[in-house]
Order: sequence, then C-alpha cells, then structure tokens
Amino acid sequence: MATTMLPSQIASDGPSRRKRSRSRSPGEPDGIPPATRRRSQSPSRVQIDLPRVNDVDPIRRAERERQLAANIAAMTLEKASNPRVQDSAQDEAERKAEFAKLIGSRSGGVYMPPARLRALQAAAANDKTSPEYQRLSWDALRKSLTGIVNRVNIANIKQIVPELFSENLIRGRGLFSRSIMKAQSSSLPFTPVFAAVVAVINTKLPQVGELVLTRLVSQFRRSFKRNDKIVCHSTTTFIAHLVNQAVAHEIIALQILVLLLERPTDDSIEIAVGFMREVGAFLAENSPKANATVFERFRAVLNEGSISHRVQYMIEVLMQTRKDKYKDNPILPEGLDLVEEEEQITHQIQLEEELQVQEGLNVFKLDPNYLENEEKYKSIKAEILGEGSEDEESGSEESSSEDEDEVVADKEGIEDRTETNLVNLRRTIYLTIMNALNYEEAVHKLLKVQIKEGDEIELINMVIECCSQERSYSTFYGLVGERFSKLNRVWTDALEQAFVNYYTTIHRYETNRLRNISRFFGHMIATDAISWIVLECVKINEEDTTSSSRIFIKIMMQEMMESMGLKALAERFKDEQVKHATKDMFPMDNPKNTRFSINYFTSIGLGVLTEEMREYLKNAPRLIMEQRRAMLEQESSSSSSDSDSSDSDSDSESDSDSDTSPSDSESSVDSRRRRRTPSPPRRGRDDSRSLPRRSVRGDSPRPPARRDGRNNSRTPPPPPRRGARDDSRTPPPPPRRGARDDSRSPPPRRGGRYSSRTPSPSPPPRQRDGRGYTRRDSPRHRRDDRSPPPRKRDMDGRDRGGRDGGYERRRKDDYRERERNDRSPGGDRRRRMSNEREREHGGRR
Repeated sequence: MATTMLPSQIASDGPSRRKRSRSRSPGEPDGIPPATRRRSQSPSRVQIDLPRVNDVDPIRRAERERQLAANIAAMTLEKASNPRVQDSAQDEAERKAEFAKLIGSRSGGVYMPPARLRALQAAAANDKTSPEYQRLSWDALRKSLTGIVNRVNIANIKQIVPELFSENLIRGRGLFSRSIMKAQSSSLPFTPVFAAVVAVINTKLPQVGELVLTRLVSQFRRSFKRNDKIVCHSTTTFIAHLVNQAVAHEIIALQILVLLLERPTDDSIEIAVGFMREVGAFLAENSPKANATVFERFRAVLNEGSISHRVQYMIEVLMQTRKDKYKDNPILPEGLDLVEEEEQITHQIQLEEELQVQEGLNVFKLDPNYLENEEKYKSIKAEILGEGSEDEESGSEESSSEDEDEVVADKEGIEDRTETNLVNLRRTIYLTIMNALNYEEAVHKLLKVQIKEGDEIELINMVIECCSQERSYSTFYGLVGERFSKLNRVWTDALEQAFVNYYTTIHRYETNRLRNISRFFGHMIATDAISWIVLECVKINEEDTTSSSRIFIKIMMQEMMESMGLKALAERFKDEQVKHATKDMFPMDNPKNTRFSINYFTSIGLGVLTEEMREYLKNAPRLIMEQRRAMLEQESSSSSSDSDSSDSDSDSESDSDSDTSPSDSESSVDSRRRRRTPSPPRRGRDDSRSLPRRSVRGDSPRPPARRDGRNNSRTPPPPPRRGARDDSRTPPPPPRRGARDDSRSPPPRRGGRYSSRTPSPSPPPRQRDGRGYTRRDSPRHRRDDRSPPPRKRDMDGRDRGGRDGGYERRRKDDYRERERNDRSPGGDRRRRMSNEREREHGGRR
C-alpha cells in the first residue's frame, strides 16, 4: 500500500538533511525567528522591555500590555528632556539622611570617601550658617589639628607653628588640647617639643595654654587617685617641661613633689624622681631653698629604708644628677628656646583649687554667630602672622602719612589718669619681693617684670618703700639695690634720683621709716652702688636743714662709717671730686655755717672730718683782713688814677686852703714831724692797756674836750697836755693813804720843767678836772716834741700825764679807787661825799 511521506522525513533521509531547530525559551517573545549559522545576523534594533501582564484572556492581556508600554515610553521621553529634575528629590533625601547620620554620631561618623565628602561640602557651602556646614568645618578642623600635632619635631617646629595659627585655635582649643596631650602620652621623648609648641601659642593666645595646663593638672589628680602610674608619669613630665618653658609657675611643681613625697611608696618615689630629673635644673636656679628642701626629703626617705632597693638606687642616681648640675637634662634643650623672656605669660594654677576643664569644647556645638567669629579670628591671625601688610602698604604714601598722623593724634588724646597699670605694677613688685627667699632670687624675678621705659624709678621706689616698712633695717634690700645698680646704668641713675627725692621729702616720714631709708642709702654709698656726687644736694647749715634731715644724715654717715671704717671714710672725703661735691656739707664760706657744721659732725662722732674747717676758722680773721686790704688797695688805685687826671684842680684848691687857714697847714706839718720823732724806750705794762695811737694824729685843732667823766670810745680824746708823751706802759700808782684828792686835778709838778717855755704873760690856768686845756696850748706843746725831756714822776710815782695815756690812766685809777672804797667799810659815805663834791664842781661821772 502506498504511504505518504512528510517533508521533514524526506529532508532527513537525504544527504542534505537540515538540523533540528532549537526549542524556544519560555521568556523569548513570539515572532522572533531563530538564529541560524548560515544567515548573517541583522543589525540590532532598539527594543523596549514591555511589561508582562498575567491574564487568562489573551486578547485582553495583549491590550493591557500595549497600554502599559505606551505609558512607559512617555515617561522615558519626559526624563530624557529634563534630566535634573529627575534626581533632585531623590538626591536631596539621600543627602539629608547622610547629614543626619553624620551629625548624630559624636565621633564624626564612619569613613566617608574624599569624593563623597567634597560633594557634601559643596552642597552645604550654599548656606554657611547651616548646621551641616559647621559640622563639616568642625571635622576638618579636628583632622587638621591632629595631623599638624602628630608631625611636629625640632626640625620643623618653626614651620608647624604658623600652620597652627592659621587654624581657628580659639574655636578648636579643646581639640588642640586633646590632640597634644594624646600625642605627648604616646611619645614621651617628644615632650619638650610639645611643651615648646604650647609655650609659643601661649604668648599669643594665653587661654589655650591655660586650658592645656588645667587639663594636665586635672588628669594628674584623677590618675593619682586611681593609682595609674603610667598616666601620672606622662602627665608630670609634660607639666615639668611647661614649668621649664615658664608656662606654669614653679609652685605647681613644688606642690606635686610635696604630694608625692608626703607618703612615700615605690611608685610615688619613682614618679617624683622622674619629675625632679626634668624640673630640677629650673628649681635649682629659681628656687634654690625649695630645691634643697626637696632633696632633704629624698635623703630622709632614702635613710628610712622603707622602699625597695630599686627605688633607692633611683634616688642615688638623682643625687648624682644633681651633682653633675643636670647636664643631661637642661632647662631648655637646644633649638627649643623660642620665646623671649619679655613675652612669656606664666599661669599660677594651684594643685588643690577648683579647675575648669571645659570638656564641652571637645564636642561640636552649633554657633549662631559662626560667621562673625570666623571674621574675628581672621583679623587675629593676620595680626599674629603679619598678613595683609603688603596690601596696606600698596596705598599712596600721602594718604598713609595722613592716616598715621590722625592715628597718632587720636592716641595722644587718650590718657589714662586712673593709674591702673601703675597700681598693678606696684602690686606685682611688692608680691615678688615678699615671696623671694633671698636677694638673688628677688632680683632675678624682678628683672622678669615687664616695665615700660622710663618707669624704672617705680621699681626702685617700691624697693625703698618695702625697706621702710620693716620694723628694723634688713640688708636684704641693700643687697637688692646694690645688685640692680651693678647690672645696668639705668638702675644706677634711678637710685641717684631716688636719693635726691627722698632727701628733699624726708620730713614726711616717721622716725622708724626714716631710719631704714637712711641706712639703705648709707649702704648704697658705702658700696659705691651710687656715686658720692649725690651728696651735693646736702647742705649743713642752720637755714637749710631740719631735724629730720639732720637725723637722716647722722644715721646715713654712721652706716657708712660702720661699713667702711672711719679712716677710709675720712680719706674718701678728701678726694677732689667728693670734696667739690660736699662743699655744702663742710662749708667754708661763712664762719657761722662753718661752726654749725663743725659742731654737728663732732656731735655725731665724726669730728675727724672737720679738721679743714677748724683750720679755716683759725685763719678766718687774717683772711678777712687780707680781703679788706685788697679791696682798699683796689679802691685807692682807682682813686689815684682819678686824682692824676685832675692835678690842676687839686693845686688851685690847695693854694686857696693854705691862704685861708695857715694854722691848719702848720698843725699838719707839726703832726708829720711828730710822727717821725723816735719814741723813747718804753717800760712798764704791756701796750694792750693803752689806747690806739691814732688818737695822736691830728691835722687840725680839736674842739675842747667834753666835761663828761664817762669813757666814750666814739668821741675823740681830749687835746694833749704840754710836754707830755703817750706812754701807757707806766704801772698804775699805789693806793694813797687817807682821803684822796680830787682825781680830776693833776698832781703838783716838780722842778722848773716849764722854765724853758716861750715867754708868756702867765701859764694857762689848769682846769679842776685835769682834762681841760685850751686849744691854743697844743701848738706850743708840739714844738717841744722834737726833743722830749726826761720824764719826771710825782711823789706818788705816777707820770705827770700825757696826751692820751695820762687821761686814760687817771680814769682807770679813779675807777679802781672807787671800787676799793666801795668794798671798804664806810664806802657808802665816801661815795656819797664824792658825789656831792662832783656836783659842787659841776663834774659828771
């Protein structure tokens, strides 16, 4: 029977039979022809994945798939036309989620790739006041400070410090403190470097240095209570180097040592030994007594033997280190002395006081005034680093000069009259002096006090005031002043100025303060701390001294004598410069002032200084007479020059005078002859009892003598008697017996003494009082003076009288006779009778 064959079978039977076509996959869409090897593949067409809809009805399923595909195509076209809007909402949501995650974490969150972080910063930079931006800047500041601190060393410290100042250290001072404390605890050999960094920052931003020191002290207290030896050791090492850099006061170091040595254990002694090795050189220089006390305590602990041998050996090594003067542990290592002594700011923090650690500075907090604070720090940074100076100098010179003039004028207009700075300076000086253990320490600390130029006198005044307040004088202040004077000429000038000021105002001080001040200056002058030229302001006389100034000079000179010795003091006053400066102390211009000065220095036990003044006082009358003689010679020479110019006038006047008064010329010639006549040899009493010889000279007739019995030296003596010479050397007559004659009448004369007189009608009558001779007798007497006869004596042994000596002798004899009568019995009656006789004769006693 005939069978029919299928096409497939026919193809398979023949040699050109085709392979079986592969089966279609379940997800493959319909209508796509299967791929064959022989036929090349057509170019791929853009295909859209249409959503599959599950539906029992195939016709409804196809319609729903078609509609869904149309909607998807419309959405795709819309996204292609506006690509930014498509991701805005999604990206915003993602950023907010990441910021929330970043802010919520205290430590800054997990690691974020740099690209993603920069994208977040760029997104947050649109609003710099937002919390997101501030948080990002806070994290950047933390990482920057940590990185700078971790790479600092001695070689690059000068480059690292400007980088630190470029960061906002005021905002991140808590981060800086935490970073540097963590770095120091991790690497103890770099502790001097970290301390130097803190010291440099402390000069410009003291609040940063104070915060670091406060946290170190707090950390030491916590670790000491927890018996954490490692933390205690690292903390004390950091504090020791801060003390060396003058960031912390040495009192905190001494308090730590006292705490560690109070109850010694192996750990506490080990920490104390390490701490003392680092800070010992500083304490030995600035607080030697405290340093000695600490080592005495170490020696006592060593002798007690309550600690292990290992720790005892550590103490012995420390003792040897002290003997070697800490040659391996200097105060400031080489290359780390970066801060000037005048710029150092020292913080005095006590170990047991309440501390403000300010832990909140380590955590981010939103700053509402973020932009303002950032601008303020930029100005501070520019001032510290000197930025922006070139921009300011780029302006015109004229405008800059005008601005400078205005600024100077504004500054000159502001004047602080409250003297707040002066009061604070005096308080600092006073506390420094009171806290010093010896004068060397006081001088060293006072030199560190910042004093403006021209205010050096304030320091000297405070030293003197502190000296005056003591109950008794202390050589401590004298040694302080001496050391200052030998350091610089500025202090010497200030001390000399203070001497002048205190001497002029010494009357304002009470006795005890005056005594201390005078002894202080006595020490200064005796040790040549100030020049002796300052004594030129001292004037020893009654007008220019007061009781206070005399006491001041007395105590000062006695202090100088005790220091130098009397002989050395006298030799020093004989120096030419000192003698010239002290010419008012030892005046030799006025005898009155000279006597006052001699009496003053003799009364205070320094009479040896008055020898020249005493010599001057002996020769003072002769010097005065020489001065007067020189003045008279000068006047006579000037008058003679005037007389030579007028010779013709004087000749005419002399001729007229000789014509009108011949008696005057005769008497003048006679008087000149009388002066040339040699006097006979004198005998009897000394010439001191006779009147001056100038009474003999007389160029014109004298008026009659006054009938007054009193001797008035201002009135001229009576005219001479005839034939009498001035011989006052005869002794007084012996007392006469019985009733005396009238002393006013001369005794009777013997012989013919007057027989050779020129003829005259009768001798002139003698006056009753023996003193009255007429003026016409004197020329006759002078003619006989050329050859004086031998002197005759009366029966009672007295001279018969002369021109001057007889009158004076009789007056003295009458005076002696009256005294004898007054002393003898019946003297009153004789005196009464003599008075009656004198009244009868008209005489006056």
